Amino acid sequence: MNVLVLNTQIPYCYGGAEVLAEDLQQQLSIAGHNAAILTLPFKWYPQQTLVNTILASKLMDISNFNGVNIDKVIALKFPMWLIPHPDMSLWILHQHRAAYDLWDSNLSDLAAMPDGKALRDLIRREDNSAIGRSKRIYTISRNVSARLKRYNSMDSDVLYPPPRAMDRFHVESYGDYFFFPSRINPIKRQELVVEALAYVPEPVKVVFAGEPDSPRYMERLKKRVKELKVQDKVEWRGRVSEQEKFDLYARALMVIFTPVDEDYGYVTPEAMLSSKAVLTLEDSGGATEFVVNEQNGLLVQPDARSLAMAISRVWNDRAEAQRLGGNARRHVDGLDLSWGKIIGSLL
Repeated sequence: MNVLVLNTQIPYCYGGAEVLAEDLQQQLSIAGHNAAILTLPFKWYPQQTLVNTILASKLMDISNFNGVNIDKVIALKFPMWLIPHPDMSLWILHQHRAAYDLWDSNLSDLAAMPDGKALRDLIRREDNSAIGRSKRIYTISRNVSARLKRYNSMDSDVLYPPPRAMDRFHVESYGDYFFFPSRINPIKRQELVVEALAYVPEPVKVVFAGEPDSPRYMERLKKRVKELKVQDKVEWRGRVSEQEKFDLYARALMVIFTPVDEDYGYVTPEAMLSSKAVLTLEDSGGATEFVVNEQNGLLVQPDARSLAMAISRVWNDRAEAQRLGGNARRHVDGLDLSWGKIIGSLL
């Protein structure tokens, strides 16, 4: 079967969505299909550009390329499911969140646009129409499914994506740093962790790994570190290699992951596969589907002081970090993170 995986592309940004698309293509190929990734550059500003992107998607013809008929498409993100095709499955990473759950927050640039509400309503109408036509509707987490039900009144099933190279995650020690791997972005709330460190009296260190989506935001974070005088507690690694990532997980005391209503987040299962507990927030979405407070990780309120107290607690009780980490590994081992199930469902 000739299968296209439909994903958006933002130049110079590489994260979980790109990893998932690549892994899906590879697993489709292993299953004997002729699979390729088709991307559309996605720019959501100014507002007319977003309108044009919606129209362009609806006008695309992807029925065949160079004489090769496309039998099946699997769309991952908005606006890719607006592209017409008679046999489309959805594996929704997330919708255009600025038009949905982020609309009333300070993280929605759409809300600040001159015709933001009209554009929001357009996006929702187009989603309702296109998603409703799809033959199979899946999401990557219960959180994404809940949003789809809340805003679009549509049911969906959950297929958790397995982390890449699952067998390479391991544990070596419970070391002298907390690990926070993620894109550097306001929605991941690295700044909240920096602010929390100002309330931590112990000589802790947080290692941040990941590229900034915006150089301006990275500059802001570094300035904040200096203002709070926590330079000795912060280490910026930038983008790390796969081997470095495995090693950083393996030797960390605990993993910190503090996103705003995360869709899924590879960080949580990756940490658990490394026998590391995750310190996350009550409003961090997908991460809370894996973390059971006080059993395999810690869930705290989304404020700097609560986060600081948890960091201090773990730093001063390494045995607790090890206990939670062992439970985390047993928890993730009990989940059905299977590509065979995913491929069978999507096709």
